[in-house]
Amino acid sequence: MKTKHLINLLFIALTISFSACSSDSDGDGGGNGGGNEITSISVQVSSSVTCGIYVGDTVSFSVEGNNNQDVTNSATISVNGTAITGNSYTTTTAGSLQVTATYQDITTNNSLNVNVAEDYYKFTKNVLVEDYTGTWCGYCPRVSHAIELTKQQTDQINVVAIHRYNSNPSGNGYDPYNFEGAGVLESSIGLTGYPTAMIDRGTTWTYPEPSNVSQVVNKTLCDNAPLGLAITPSLSGNTMTIKVDAKFSQNFSFANTKLVVVVLEDDLIFDQENYTSYYGGVDVISSFEHDHVLRASLTNILGDNLPSNEVTNSVYSRTITADVPSNVVNTSKMSVVAFITNENFNGDAYTINSRMAHFGDAQTYEEN
Repeated sequence: MKTKHLINLLFIALTISFSACSSDSDGDGGGNGGGNEITSISVQVSSSVTCGIYVGDTVSFSVEGNNNQDVTNSATISVNGTAITGNSYTTTTAGSLQVTATYQDITTNNSLNVNVAEDYYKFTKNVLVEDYTGTWCGYCPRVSHAIELTKQQTDQINVVAIHRYNSNPSGNGYDPYNFEGAGVLESSIGLTGYPTAMIDRGTTWTYPEPSNVSQVVNKTLCDNAPLGLAITPSLSGNTMTIKVDAKFSQNFSFANTKLVVVVLEDDLIFDQENYTSYYGGVDVISSFEHDHVLRASLTNILGDNLPSNEVTNSVYSRTITADVPSNVVNTSKMSVVAFITNENFNGDAYTINSRMAHFGDAQTYEEN
């Protein structure tokens, strides 16, 4: 799990730099002389602007002169009018912090406004990647390689490989793992060709995907998702029982919220067409290992409505019982991915969070 960064663009309104005038104009503010003296200073949050400030977080500030000189160690920083020790401050209540700084006789004219959000349940953010692929698709190994590269950097990625196109061995574009139920999903996202990889259903993974691994990884950096999932899948004979629990933050909006639960299979071996330089650049990759293969959707592929009136104490639970999909080769290679979306394909469709589990797992929430 990654360390949570400090500033969320969705929860924080701040200006990271404010200039101020010196109380005198003769350069006694401590500059380097020669026209490069410090005549004004700015105060800013010293961490990168990515995630969020919540109650209980420690915020660090830095002070810089107009000549780009860092004077933090020589400056006095005040939060809401009270000087702090050093340059770090631990938040105690939600609301707006007014931050100022003084260096020698120079004081910021304007305060830095930092918003502290109410603390709530915060969960590890797992990114969903839906890989539209086919064993016949010569450029599809490009996305397979990108997924491998991404997994080297983070374990917070859940992949669903949606194979298409032809399940008839005598037909063109034959793929033994074709998922016929994908048509409605392809239409909904406006699929135009293969390969296509969708990130959280709302963003296309930018071509060439192996060069844009950061597009996926960066979405995992802020572990403050507003909901978390815990999956408990079990298998008895040919019967699957899958319990999905979802826990929500306070004031969570359930508008257009849907739950999707799918069954996958790993380690399926079949030749893969290859027009890329990856995997040795061979035209056909013999006995290629196909993982994360979508075998069945236990809900509507676009998701089942998640009614807010079934949420008790911020928790929604659903248990699904179904037979093992008839196309599964090896039940020991099965897994389950569950994700919750605000699916509205006429607008901004995205997956809020996702989770993967193997049969026999009994997960708890990934709370931060």
